[in-house]
Amino acid sequence: MDRNSNLYTILFAAVVVTVSAILLSLAVMFLKPAQEQNVRQEKMTDILYTIGLDKEALNQKAKSEGLKLNYQQIEKYFNTYFTEQYALKTDGSVDNNVNAFDINMKAEVKKPVDAQRFPIFIATVDGQKYYVIPLYGKGLWDDIWGYIALEGDLNTVKGVKFGHKGETPGLGAEITKKWFENQFKGEKIYDKDGTFRGITLLKGNKDPENKDKEDHEVDAISGSTLTSNGVTNMLQERLKHYIPFFDKMRKK
Repeated sequence: MDRNSNLYTILFAAVVVTVSAILLSLAVMFLKPAQEQNVRQEKMTDILYTIGLDKEALNQKAKSEGLKLNYQQIEKYFNTYFTEQYALKTDGSVDNNVNAFDINMKAEVKKPVDAQRFPIFIATVDGQKYYVIPLYGKGLWDDIWGYIALEGDLNTVKGVKFGHKGETPGLGAEITKKWFENQFKGEKIYDKDGTFRGITLLKGNKDPENKDKEDHEVDAISGSTLTSNGVTNMLQERLKHYIPFFDKMRKK
């Protein structure tokens, strides 16, 4: 066949495209298990972080056992502490047909509220119970998400972990920094009368050092009003769906 002909050029291009597509498909197929494992590891690590077991603590724990921290160890620690996890319905009852850990929050929040399932992960550490709730909402530019851990009173915040897809570096992206996340520790989501209040990010809340843990407020990020509002809305919207479950737990 004449290599200078149009037919040769077309066939050559077709072969290159076909081979490239096959190689790409094979790469995706072989890499998928590793990618899924990375996603699960990040999720477990973030949830553990909210109850005070950050990467440093997990590394120290593995080291004390003569081991190196890896996926298997993180999964072991997660399953050791988190002995209960449920997919809740809007009335606070449990849907036993849904695996809480496998719920994709990005997809879940797009469903009608009555069709959504609300995951909750319950840990026991040194005799203390903690309840971890996944969060998902909208920031300034794109999705924001995270986890919030409540102490056994189902009111006091033990810790939080936030993430984002496209918030502005140095501004909205600060929600992932420890200094910001640490503000939430000890905050209450109910007032003294037992009314749900959530937590509001407010600039100029007269308590920039967050010493008042009864005001249901933390200091917002300077210059990031819309991201701060997004975090506030996410906390309010997600947490309110767990009130029926909290009420049931308190009656036990």
